[in-house]
Amino acid sequence: MTIVFSTQRLILKKFSAADAQGFYELNLDPEAIRYTGDVPFLSIAEAEDFILSYDHYERHGYGRWSVFLKDDNKYIGFCGLNYSQKKMEVDVGFRFMRVHWGKGYATEAARASLQYGFNEYSLDRIVGRAMKENAASLRVLEKLGMRFRKEFDEEEAGWCQYEIAHEEMADVYPSLLGK
Repeated sequence: MTIVFSTQRLILKKFSAADAQGFYELNLDPEAIRYTGDVPFLSIAEAEDFILSYDHYERHGYGRWSVFLKDDNKYIGFCGLNYSQKKMEVDVGFRFMRVHWGKGYATEAARASLQYGFNEYSLDRIVGRAMKENAASLRVLEKLGMRFRKEFDEEEAGWCQYEIAHEEMADVYPSLLGK
């Protein structure tokens, strides 16, 4: 599995067929997908098919990445960047197994993903979205230094959108951007 980068406690790697079991289990938890609009995979094989057909790395150079604990190399979820052709923007997203909620992993992985997008791909702006009812994810977006921009409705749900520009990232995390 290709390591993209690591943080103090985490390793982020490109999706691999070896992640299928963890990915399947993650999306099987109704609480983990409650605010996503996604449905559970029907099988580990279906999760593996999704992973094997994921072509965001080839198309854009970045994407969502599997997240593992450094201590024991255990799969705990995913985080990363996604380019939407329809919206013409890059978003940061994350999903973790419930047993790992409340430990700061989403903030740590997402902060590193922002840094990666700004430094490696010279992105000007990255957005983050969460359903209005998803208080935990909204807090993560705020901890990242992202600013609230708008509310919108999509797929019969109310969403909030936050964003951070490259120059704002430099102000919020000067050490992350080499300043």
